Amino acid sequence: MPLSLLFLFICDCVGTHIVNGLENGLARKPPMGWMPFERFRCVTDCSRFPKDCISERLMRRTANLLVSEGYAAAGYRYLIIDDCWMEASRDKATHELLPSEDRFPSGMRDLGNYIHNKGLLFGIYHDLGEKTCMFHGPGAARHFNLDAQTFANWGVDYVKMDGCFASEIELDRGYPEFGRALNKTGRPMVYSCSWPFYKAQPDFKLIAKHCNLWRFADDIQDSVASVTNIMKQYSKSQIELTTHAGPGRWNDPDMLVLGNYHLSYDASRLQLAIWAVIAAPLIMTNDLESVRPEIKELLLNRDMVEG
Repeated sequence: MPLSLLFLFICDCVGTHIVNGLENGLARKPPMGWMPFERFRCVTDCSRFPKDCISERLMRRTANLLVSEGYAAAGYRYLIIDDCWMEASRDKATHELLPSEDRFPSGMRDLGNYIHNKGLLFGIYHDLGEKTCMFHGPGAARHFNLDAQTFANWGVDYVKMDGCFASEIELDRGYPEFGRALNKTGRPMVYSCSWPFYKAQPDFKLIAKHCNLWRFADDIQDSVASVTNIMKQYSKSQIELTTHAGPGRWNDPDMLVLGNYHLSYDASRLQLAIWAVIAAPLIMTNDLESVRPEIKELLLNRDMVEG
């Protein structure tokens, strides 16, 4: 990569204004943790892929590894379930969201307790529109208060809210409304929004008022090209993005893909360094059982991740 491009990310990268994101007092530093999506996608066939399917087995295994391998002690405390965790339809009587009976047989409250008992924090995916992006399970449309309370009842600490199957008008109305629904529950939950990604001309001042963090770029892939493309997207909008970032409100360039298949050691160093420099959330997406020792050392570098 040309040094001139790298320089763009090292200069003037973090906004300095301090406000309470959502007035909830959360995410005073960029969240750190783990999310399965780029590595495990939407694998739901546990018969063929018992180790890799989106299931409570994978989440419990990862919770154990976050603690036993030192990631939690380094700050990676959020275990966030992405799409594909739910049944295809709501409960017919209560209209509540339902976790997959086959893949999450113990239920989300029990899984949340397991995660909390490990000293970790529990995150979950949802979508603002009619359906979720990948699995096409039920979205939050017309059920904001119910779904927020369901998450609170399950002990959720972090909600990743996607924006598929919603119009721009519905996004502009819905993201603030769901944030208010989260606050009404009385349970502190970090609110991660994909709002700007779905807008032709996002209003970052408005978004920063209602979200703790926001996705602004394409979904990351396990490739150097994807990492550098996101860096270029950040550079293009850097002034506006940094103006509205700070404690409680962060720009989210998506997950850390180091520890998977296609990033070299140098490319892994590059991604982690740039994400740290721009004060991005550090959310891993990998199989913690198979992360190479030299990549694990990078991810646990306290000088980098605690800066």
